[in-house]
Amino acid sequence: MSIPSNAVPESSFESQAMAPAAVAETRPMYWSVRRELWENRSIYIAPLAVAGVYLLGYWISLIRLPHNIREYASLGPADKQVMLAMPYTHAAMLLALIAFLVGAFYCLDALHGERRDRSILFWKSLPVSDRTAVLSKAMIPLVVLPVLTFVLIVVLQVVMLLLSTVVLLMSGGNAATLWTGLPWIQMELVLLYSLTVIALWHAPIYAWLLLVSGWARRATFLWAVLPPLLISMFESIAFHLFEKMGFHSSYFSALLTNRLFGWAPEAFDYTMPDGRQVDMHFIPVTQIALGKFLSSPGLWVGLAFAAGFLALAVRLRRDREPM
Repeated sequence: MSIPSNAVPESSFESQAMAPAAVAETRPMYWSVRRELWENRSIYIAPLAVAGVYLLGYWISLIRLPHNIREYASLGPADKQVMLAMPYTHAAMLLALIAFLVGAFYCLDALHGERRDRSILFWKSLPVSDRTAVLSKAMIPLVVLPVLTFVLIVVLQVVMLLLSTVVLLMSGGNAATLWTGLPWIQMELVLLYSLTVIALWHAPIYAWLLLVSGWARRATFLWAVLPPLLISMFESIAFHLFEKMGFHSSYFSALLTNRLFGWAPEAFDYTMPDGRQVDMHFIPVTQIALGKFLSSPGLWVGLAFAAGFLALAVRLRRDREPM
């Protein structure tokens, strides 16, 4: 039986038609992010370890919980909320700090590591663009870590609440105080908002670290930290030398400090309607200043710098050779 002459062309045409669909099904961005999680287990192991250590310390501190609950009745309404929320806020602050450190050190090694072990030759052979590769790495500190941190904090706080309840029930205390007095919903909404704000505010920091990771041949930490420190030192020396001439400059140092910690005053209103100052251990939902944050020039200038740094990182990944 003879084979039709058009069989091969049809097969070739069908394979070409299916190729775009196959590429689309592989979802390069999704699998690139999965790859980062597979290769960098510290992204979730480090926060888990810190959460476990904090939970152990909190379990030991529960010895004083019945005594603290007895003092609870003598406090005012605002102080009661702060007292109950304090250990949960400390857990959130600690894990948010760990997430920032994990994200920073991940970015420093993200592009440098694949050039150092020459695995970049393999990854470049795959149908994944340099832009997708760099953006997938940027998504780790900007999207993945905040989401993981939020879930981990909520789980940790739930375990803390259950442990506290058990201790109070065993000691004859009033466990209902925790469930009725703890502003749980407000705490979690403020936590989710805070983690989102922090990720956006720190975006230029992560992008700068990725850029250094793609450029430096060694000592990425020094190359990332020394230039800002040297500029700050030069600015400080110039200030002392020319102070008598009316030269006052600490703009760069203030800029660095603002980029690290300036998100808080932009994202929240720390003055209550009655004039009282908000306690950092519990920030009511009513004090969220979303409009103020979105209209902050520092946010949009920082995002513009982040976009520029990422564009340069993409170019470096395309042009730099393995070490």
